[in-house]
Amino acid sequence: MNLRDIGEFGLIDRLRGKLNPADETVVVGIGDDAAVAAYHPASHVLITTDMLVEGVHFREDTIDYRSLGWKSLAASLSDIAAMGGIPRHAVVSLAIPPAFAVAKLDLLYEGIGQICEAYHTHVIGGDIVKTEGPLVISVTLTGEVEQGRALLRSGAQAGDLVFVTGPIGGSAAGLSFLQSHQQSLVHPDEQSVLLNSHQRPQPQVEAGRILSQSGGCTSCNDISDGLASELNEIAIASGVGIVVEEERLPIAPAVRNFARLAERNSTDWALYGGEDYQLTGTLSPLAYGSLVNQFLMRGLELHLIGRVTEGQGVILRCRDGEEQRLQARGYNHFAE
Repeated sequence: MNLRDIGEFGLIDRLRGKLNPADETVVVGIGDDAAVAAYHPASHVLITTDMLVEGVHFREDTIDYRSLGWKSLAASLSDIAAMGGIPRHAVVSLAIPPAFAVAKLDLLYEGIGQICEAYHTHVIGGDIVKTEGPLVISVTLTGEVEQGRALLRSGAQAGDLVFVTGPIGGSAAGLSFLQSHQQSLVHPDEQSVLLNSHQRPQPQVEAGRILSQSGGCTSCNDISDGLASELNEIAIASGVGIVVEEERLPIAPAVRNFARLAERNSTDWALYGGEDYQLTGTLSPLAYGSLVNQFLMRGLELHLIGRVTEGQGVILRCRDGEEQRLQARGYNHFAE
């Protein structure tokens, strides 16, 4: 048996089976966006970690090092946002080839500093080691959420509404734009949208806090591996089915326009592209009106894209009325 036989998630389950059961301070362990620990009776600690490997998660021809620093922390901030938490402290570790330029590391940490300032987070430690392989960036981030308020993937119920907090598909479109030979044909304003979507994603921490405090959000996930993958995770964890309306997917005009130019499908980018770092999840219908008003007052977006049903799996209802099952085809390490 090799890694391709069991896949990324099969490997996680296999390795988890080798560990001792967690102690009584662990509220949520392996299997959600972040772990939840109860070190204090009034609040829970959130802990999440992400690793970026050059050649797998980023390349020099598609992102500058200052933006890479921003994006390195954005992934972990988005995990905390998906749990409804407040990000607190990060430790950043690097595995660096000996010949790597110090100037690039300066830019990397400038980007890390920028996103920390924007999200009131602080880097408080880390580690640096030498490697003969590519650059590796590892981020571990802590957060905090009130006891009983952590948003999980497992609470969706039939009749709930399915939401997304903002435009999706932009990161995949931005990557395609960076790799294309048609950049000069795209309007400068739309170029900025595509580049920022891929290189400078905005974790939805404020949206996560509103959803957590509302009491009406029944499940939540961040869109790191693609909407189809994240909704399948919610459906499995909650034991429900989900129906998504294609015409309701929030896709930015810049993404749709570039998709037409590149002869690509913007819906595919929205469903399978990943790295949008928006939030998706489910709401009680009774909470929707209040939440929409709160989002509007904060200048935030909340889009309804479907409904939770009995059964299992995720269904896309296409514009022409056809229905198709959405497989979890987002990014998966070790997949073919």
